[in-house]
Amino acid sequence: MAAAIQTCVIPLSSRSQGISTTYVQQGNGSPPIVLLHGFDSSLLEFRRLMPLLAQQTQLWAVDLLGFGFTERPDDLDVSPASINAHLYSVWQTLIQRPVVLVGASMGGAAAIAFTLAYPHAVEKLVLIDSAGYSSGPVMGRFLNDSLGYWVTERFLKTPSVRQKISEKAYYDKAFASVDAQKCAALHLDCPNWSKSLISFTRSGGYRSCKTSLAEIQVPTLILWGEGDRILGTKDATRFHSAIPQSKLVWVPNCGHVPHLEKPEFTARAMMDFLG
Repeated sequence: MAAAIQTCVIPLSSRSQGISTTYVQQGNGSPPIVLLHGFDSSLLEFRRLMPLLAQQTQLWAVDLLGFGFTERPDDLDVSPASINAHLYSVWQTLIQRPVVLVGASMGGAAAIAFTLAYPHAVEKLVLIDSAGYSSGPVMGRFLNDSLGYWVTERFLKTPSVRQKISEKAYYDKAFASVDAQKCAALHLDCPNWSKSLISFTRSGGYRSCKTSLAEIQVPTLILWGEGDRILGTKDATRFHSAIPQSKLVWVPNCGHVPHLEKPEFTARAMMDFLG
């Protein structure tokens, strides 16, 4: 999948120069599916799901603004608003037709924000153990440069810390392998990785969208690992109750990342949902 990564300069109205954006496109057919990764991750998060879905339809896995292998200029502002604007420009530049938008964890919050802002671009929505129902911690908005550097470079970048997070994300800890850790860490050496995480954290990140969920007018599939220890399981039923045309599917013996831990189940549930 790494060998299949492509780049495209995506224009942004807020900048004089575009952003070199990384993505993987596989398969053919309609409707196109766009996959959005979680926090401090990359499109490689979908390495096990994409080969299964590419047999059925066209797929796009995109690195969000400030994340993955997408370019991070020195002065880049990374916030939910700038991520949304960048993603819409990706859609206008590369796809230009309604998509099935799939978001995992923080990518789910990004997918919800995009669907609410640009409903004409989304045909259906899939949320995988999604963030966004509850607000994240507000203390990050007060992060200074020195503390932010310590949190990212001296803590979050540490292999032992990332391994513990990986083990917590899976129901079966055997999935937190050396291979998984390498895939999850490849983007850490990209220029300005730390700066972008600090910028996003200072923005406050994705706030609670629960008061806006009733405005989602597209069919929505909610996939949730029964053993999620990152976000828990309560928000799954809350999303289901709040989104009008939603269906909730529990993924058995699975943690926070069904697309990695149960890719066959996840692919089958998605294709059943799409008919």
